[in-house]
Formats: sequence, structure tokens, C-alpha cells
Amino acid sequence: MSISSAIKSIQDIMRKDVGVDGDAQRIGQLVWMLFLKIFDDREQEWELLNNDYRSPLPEAYRWRNWAADPEGMTGDELKSFIDNELFPGLQNLTDPVKGHSQSPVAYVVRSVFEDAYNYMKSGQLLRQVINKIQAAVDFNKAQERHAFGDMYEQLLRDLQNAGNAGEFYTPRPVTEFMVRMVDPQLHEKVMDPACGTGGFLTCTIEHKRARYVKTPEDEQILQASIFGVEKKPLPHLLATTNMILHGIEVPSQIRHDNTLSRPLISWGPKDRVDCIVANPPFGGMEEDGIETNFPAAFRTRETADLFLVLIMHLLKDGGRAAVVLPDGFLFGEGIKSRIKEKLLTECNLHTVVRLPNGVFNPYTGIKTNLLFFTKGRPTTDVWFYEHPYPVGVKNYSKTRPMRIEEFAAEQAWWGSEADGFAARVGSEQAWKVSVDAIRERGWNLDLKNPHQSEQVSHDPEVLLTEYRQMLADIVGLQAQLKAALAGALERSQ
Repeated sequence: MSISSAIKSIQDIMRKDVGVDGDAQRIGQLVWMLFLKIFDDREQEWELLNNDYRSPLPEAYRWRNWAADPEGMTGDELKSFIDNELFPGLQNLTDPVKGHSQSPVAYVVRSVFEDAYNYMKSGQLLRQVINKIQAAVDFNKAQERHAFGDMYEQLLRDLQNAGNAGEFYTPRPVTEFMVRMVDPQLHEKVMDPACGTGGFLTCTIEHKRARYVKTPEDEQILQASIFGVEKKPLPHLLATTNMILHGIEVPSQIRHDNTLSRPLISWGPKDRVDCIVANPPFGGMEEDGIETNFPAAFRTRETADLFLVLIMHLLKDGGRAAVVLPDGFLFGEGIKSRIKEKLLTECNLHTVVRLPNGVFNPYTGIKTNLLFFTKGRPTTDVWFYEHPYPVGVKNYSKTRPMRIEEFAAEQAWWGSEADGFAARVGSEQAWKVSVDAIRERGWNLDLKNPHQSEQVSHDPEVLLTEYRQMLADIVGLQAQLKAALAGALERSQ
């Protein structure tokens, strides 16, 4: 049975279980099991390569000892073992060799299971699922490893249809384009402070391997250069598994935490990184008190705004970033204006790629933008590039998603920051605006393509502003009409 058909039949088995409700829970249930199977396969590899390797897992909790035998424990015995022994044991794991929980391997397993949950109620159905995983997944076979990587990508795409879980997945063409344009070098530290399922980081790993990794020493440099933080338990579990699938041996640098919960000033020079690629969650509100971790001028509970302030802070001088932000940030006022002023005066915001509607369907229809900037010198000009739909496409959908080939035009136009992007030329899609013009607009970055006819906006804030202006115009016209009539009456008397 192929891996993908095994996953489908596993999800069918889970649908029979009264404890599992909805796609997000099914995927969460599946992935903690896959994690333990993959981890066991990796341990077999480590044991072959290193005679001194000792597992941080007690023998009873290793997949090979409780799950691998298809005739092994089942029913109430299996359910009781998972709920009362396996989960508590892994959630409180200490390394039996080193005697504490902070050895990298123990830390990874413990952090993955910290908030994981066994939703399934039936021990018999649990045994059926475990047997399917055991039969279908052998991570030590190169061919199967590649197939499983592809299948895992599909699992993450499926999350887009799983309610709020959709926010964990940024379309692959977007992540790939952003990473290509930032071009992280081998030695450069790359971070995603809201890493979701790890899409930006896996793209970075692939980018570095394809271009810069030539020796085993290079691979070790790569392994130590990837950093991510994720607040929610399910995407953190998905991201950690994703890192192992992409050859990060011990992904201890993928932390389960909220990067916004630390005071901004507590991030010191040693925390700074060379590159940040991120799609911070937007439209959400942080819990009370989070905003007090930031300077008074930037205090807001809008998550994306706080993340942008943090990203600017975390970049080294000369560090580069690519960030997904919604249209609301571009035209927003108040605190948003102050953040944009900081961005354009402390960083070179050299490029804004304006994406069309539907890129993030079905999760959100909000229009989004890709902001590319370098820290350390102020902006002089901002280039805007309006990404068009492909010929014959009016919107993206599940059957017609965005493709990486669509970004070929941007890549050909991009040029080099070293020469100030001197090779760039304006076109139907690209135009340049000076920072002085943006300052005069109150730091409003919602600049329409001058080559396109005026388009109707459906943004509620824009429509309300236009409505207020129309009302003001009507009041003004009424006053003029009243004055004219009064004058005419006076003259006739």
C-alpha cells in the first residue's frame, strides 16, 4: 500500500472513532504517531552510525517496543498505556543518560508532546491505525522518505480546509519566491518567529542545500543555522516533524513558545539573525498585557503589527527580511503609521510585491503583500510590483492554485541590492515611489498601480472613508445651494 493511500485509510478509521472531531484533530492525532514512528526510524539510523548512541526514551516508550508488533497490545490495554503511561512519560521526559530534560533529543520529544493529545477513544481503532503506519512508513528507505515528504506537504495543504488550522500553511510558491529573493547564504542564521508548520524554514533548508552545501561540514553549518518559534501546539508538532523530514537531525531550535511574550529589550545582540522570512498571523488580537512588552509608541494588540516591530528588532545590521502583510497594514493609520515610519527610516524597504486576491483561499480572501527590506540604512525609494493573475485565470482555487512559475517575471526584473537595483525599470506591473512622497501621504503605502485604471476597493475602511467624504461633499453642496438661494431671494426683494 502506498503512503498516501495508507494515510487516506487511516483517516477513514479515525472517522469511526467518537473522540476525533474534524480535520485538525485527525491531523494532530496522525502526526504525533507519525512523529514517534519517524523518530524510531531515525534512532535506528543513529544506532548504526554511532555505537555510543543511547535513546533518551525509556525502552517501554520506544515505538519498536509498544507499537511495531501488529499482534501487540490493543483495546483497553493499549488505550490505557497511551493515556496513562506514554503521554505523561514523554511530557515529563528527562534523558536517562544525562539525567535532565535539556539534552537536545529529549528536549525535542518533550516539547512535541507538551501539548499533544490522544483524541481517540477506541483501543481497537488505535491498533488499526498504528498497524497501518507501521506497514506504510519506513523512513530509512530513501525512496519512501521522498514519497513521505511529498505526502506530508499534502497533509499541510489539507490543513487549509481545517478551520483555523489554515493559518499554519502559506502556499509553497509564495514561500519559495520569498526565500529565493532573500537568498540566505550558508553561514547566515535564518529565523521565522511565527513558523507555523515550518514552510519558510524547509524552503530555506532546500535553498541552502541546493546552492551552498558541498561537504559534510557545510551540512553541519546548515543544521545550526535554522531557527523557528511557534506558539500553537499542533503546528509546532507539524513543524518539528517537518524539520526531521528535511534532514534536520535534532530540531531543538524549533521552540514551542510565543515570541511576542518576551519584552522587546530582552532580545539582545546574541539573539540577532541575518535573515527573517515570515507570514506572521494577521487579523488576530494578542492576549491582554502582551503589548506592554513593546515601546509605548508601538503598543497594539494587532498581532501582525507587533511581529513587524519584533522582526525589525531581531535583524542584525545589514540583515534581510521578507514578510507577508495584509493590505490593512499598508493604508492603516495611528500606530500602523508609526511602525511604517520606523520601517522606512531604519530599514531600506526596497520592494513591495502586491499579490492578487485569492492567494490564501480558502483561509482568507484578504489581499496580501510581500515586503522585502534590509536593516541599517533608510529607504530612498520603494519599488512596487503588482503580481498579475496568469492569462485566463480570474481567481485562485483548490483546483487552480498559484504556481512558482508565475514569479519568473519578478525574478527576471529583480536585480541586485548591491547596485541599488539600478537595472530595474518601470512597466505595466512595476513602478517606483520616493520616500518623500510616502512621507507626505502620512506613510500610507497603499499605492495603486499608476498604469492600471482605477479599481473599486471592497475594503470596509476604504469604503467608509469614501462614504464620509461623499457625505462631507453633500453637506458642502447643500451649504452652497442654500447660500445661493438665500442670495437670490434677497436680490428679488
